[in-house]
Amino acid sequence: MSAPTDYAAVTEYLFGLKAKGVRFGIDRMETFAAALGNPERSVPCVHVAGTNGKGSVSAMLDAILHEAGWRTGLYTSPHLVKLGERVQVARRILSEAEILAYTAELKPVAERISATAPDDHPSFFEFMTAMAFLQFARRECDVSVIEVGMGGRLDATNVVVPEISVITSIGFDHCEFLGNELTQIAGEKAGIIKPGRPVVIGRMPEEAEATIRRIAADRGARVVAVREEFGEEIERYPQPNLEGDYQRWNAATATLVARTLGAKWRITDDVIARGLRHVDWPGRWQRVQLGGRLTVLDASHNPEGASVLEANLVRLRQETGRAPVVITGVLGIARARPLIETICRHAAEIHFVVPHQARACSHAELEGLVPADFKARGGMFYRATVEGLFPDKDRCAAGQAGDVIVVTGSIYLLGEVLARIEPNRGLGEGRLQDF
Repeated sequence: MSAPTDYAAVTEYLFGLKAKGVRFGIDRMETFAAALGNPERSVPCVHVAGTNGKGSVSAMLDAILHEAGWRTGLYTSPHLVKLGERVQVARRILSEAEILAYTAELKPVAERISATAPDDHPSFFEFMTAMAFLQFARRECDVSVIEVGMGGRLDATNVVVPEISVITSIGFDHCEFLGNELTQIAGEKAGIIKPGRPVVIGRMPEEAEATIRRIAADRGARVVAVREEFGEEIERYPQPNLEGDYQRWNAATATLVARTLGAKWRITDDVIARGLRHVDWPGRWQRVQLGGRLTVLDASHNPEGASVLEANLVRLRQETGRAPVVITGVLGIARARPLIETICRHAAEIHFVVPHQARACSHAELEGLVPADFKARGGMFYRATVEGLFPDKDRCAAGQAGDVIVVTGSIYLLGEVLARIEPNRGLGEGRLQDF
């Protein structure tokens, strides 16, 4: 098969790779990277894992390093609207033309690798990871921030040898891949710890922290812990321009990473403070105005995120004096159950939507999770679509004038909404999502 010649053909080709599913293990990525000349070795990096917060911490570190005057690369996943959001240099996303060119370059390499062993063909995520490594090397980045896709030990990004490893939090998510015990999950995340390289850890359960500390000790890696530095009182934690106590926890993690990088990277406490004031990371309790109404966009998508959502909804009700109208859609019952229970404690009404993802919960599944007392208290819920709720960029059809709207749940739902209300982002590429 010849190389794709236009962006539509590229997305079809990449979708074909994605359709083959998640493939854990770093052997393929090591082979792929070696065939490309190991571009990941050209740029120093910080490697960030965690159940929640790893994207926010990565964005904070990118902002801090940019504030220090460095040319930064940022690799995150999944994207919100456009595939190119995953790979950014100085916060400019990878263009369609660049994705086309990289796919044309990578495809024959992948075919050579898999010529005698088809299972060795790089996956969709490995393709995107290779694009990131090549882009950061060729754009002569001074430093990059690499977010783990899932887990850590067997993630494709784990071919890097970072300046610092980071584990933001440990909770229950992707249990079918990472295990059903916090110690198992922590062990998978701690797989990114490299011999002799420090690791910064955020707030997490004691048993998870103990597992990480044991693995770090075995590898001679110094542990820098948020709780040891900042304690338990939230007032002691740095304040970023992202809202919510959990973002202050994330800011503390980013702060310790930046301090650990230290003088070599021209990072001072003043640089850190300025960087935290300029973080750009949409969809995390993000406030926008639609038709004069406050609308909050929040990607709380798993059990750990549900506890954060609870605190934010309590604060929002105190601030506005009213129960919000909530729009939600989730991937998987295990994720949906704690989120729906949380939402039902605070919402005046709920609009259930089904994101355009194969693993998305159906309307019936979401409705089946609504506690019996929700309707008894006067709560209402409805079946809806993103297109119907957001008919144009300036309007949300849910609720009444004066209602506060909260869109929460899957990050894929947030991407579909953002594509409707911020059409300048371009057409959504939700089918090119993973995990």
